[in-house]
Amino acid sequence: MRKTAITVMLAFAAITGYAQSAYDGLLFSEDNYEGTARSVAMGNAFTALGGDLGSITLNPAGSAVAGYSQFTITPGMTFSASTAQGVSPFDDGTLPYFENRMESRMSSFSIPNMGLTLNWDSGRTSGLKNVTFGFIANKSADFSQDVYAKGLNSTTTFMGAMAVEANGYLASDLNSSGAYDYYPWSTVMGYQSGMISTFGGNDDEYVGASELVFDNGDIVLGGDIEQKYGRRVTGGKHDYLFNLGGNISDFLYIGANIGITSLDYGYDEYFKEEAVDPADFEIALDNGEYMYFSQMKYRYWYSAEASGIYAKIGAILTPGYGLRIGAAIQTPTTNTILERWQYSGSTEFTSSAYNGYANSPEGEYSYAFNSPFKANLGVAYTVGNFAILSADYEYCDYSQMKFMEEYGGNSDYLEEVNGAIKEIFGAQNVWRFGAELKLGALALRGGYGFSNSPEKHFTGTYRSNMAFGLGYSSKGSFFADFAIRKNTYNNEYYMPYADYIFNEDDTIAEPVPELVITRSDWKALLTFGWRF
Repeated sequence: MRKTAITVMLAFAAITGYAQSAYDGLLFSEDNYEGTARSVAMGNAFTALGGDLGSITLNPAGSAVAGYSQFTITPGMTFSASTAQGVSPFDDGTLPYFENRMESRMSSFSIPNMGLTLNWDSGRTSGLKNVTFGFIANKSADFSQDVYAKGLNSTTTFMGAMAVEANGYLASDLNSSGAYDYYPWSTVMGYQSGMISTFGGNDDEYVGASELVFDNGDIVLGGDIEQKYGRRVTGGKHDYLFNLGGNISDFLYIGANIGITSLDYGYDEYFKEEAVDPADFEIALDNGEYMYFSQMKYRYWYSAEASGIYAKIGAILTPGYGLRIGAAIQTPTTNTILERWQYSGSTEFTSSAYNGYANSPEGEYSYAFNSPFKANLGVAYTVGNFAILSADYEYCDYSQMKFMEEYGGNSDYLEEVNGAIKEIFGAQNVWRFGAELKLGALALRGGYGFSNSPEKHFTGTYRSNMAFGLGYSSKGSFFADFAIRKNTYNNEYYMPYADYIFNEDDTIAEPVPELVITRSDWKALLTFGWRF
């Protein structure tokens, strides 16, 4: 069964002439908080708790809960795994492409948390008892992913879809020195690298290098090809917080952050096609000789660097009997984003003299982007110094994301993207739960979290995580915490190229490949801390 047009939009964000899409906005805006090992182990359900430097991203008032200064550093490892396989387009489950189920793994090292808070005691027994100043860096997103897929195809080809996209453009224009200034970059690169060419004396109709043209005008894939798809994603997002907190009569804790976000994102994908038997892919040359298609490789890479600023205020109320209530609100984040991207490709034939290679210029574009406001609410219950139960709720309306030109105003294209944002996205509700049991100097912890999808057409759980951890607190200043968290993500459906073979009634005659990609990752964190 074919997926929605939105799935197609997601796939083609990588092969259009524009670098921005509605889904880029989600990438820049979404958070999947890390922090200290303690906060992660308890599912980051810390809006009503505080006292931990990982919690200050969620609620700035958390810094005022601890009646001491502290320093923490948290190294961490991420182990991500992805599986990819074709999705059958037929009711009987027949799978004509990407029949192999492939699994990919990668690992990365980072510092999810580092922070320092300084506590000043006013000496008062009521009113403003303590003031806390702090600087904390907490990781708020990890993009690590590696995907690999392969299988045989005998009906459609990446280069056939590229040829259909090129129809209507003059070959002389695609081969001109200024082609990249006026025409889609992937189309220009495809022609200049030999992936597509004109045929039958036409100068604006194209055929893929793996396709055969018959006298009756039919164009078909010459034979079986092996297709391979790969993708590697790297980078993450960090929040750098300047914090001020206050303790009022051990009853009300207040705080404020000025947050600076820093994001780096790298996306590198390729698509390869190789003839199982080159003899099936005969190409007649003008001199009466023949050559045969062997293989091609298409590559696209994209990177984004972003920085933003926001403010956040919060409070924690302790009415007694172990009950704690917390709330925080974060302003929209004003971001400046610099993107770069490039296309490249190569085509090889049995006669190497006709091999082709081309790469586009390196594109670059800078613009502004506003992420929406976020609100947090938390409730916790403590049983003396023995146990803690906590629950958090976070709300964000992603339909409020907005792209803008860097110096104000909007282009027609960015207006279209902003319109797509309002059509595709809505509110996301995030729930987090945590528990801690203290056994003398040791502590046992567990956490769970889940959210719905910010996309209106998706229902059910979008992302979930489970965590557990251990803690140790010495009688002196030193403490250490360990956590493991598993993140599970919603399936992604991806079409490497668009449907291009249709019946006379515009129904799909030969469906192109569609992949279902599943992703999960494990994170291991170890926090070292000192109180003073």
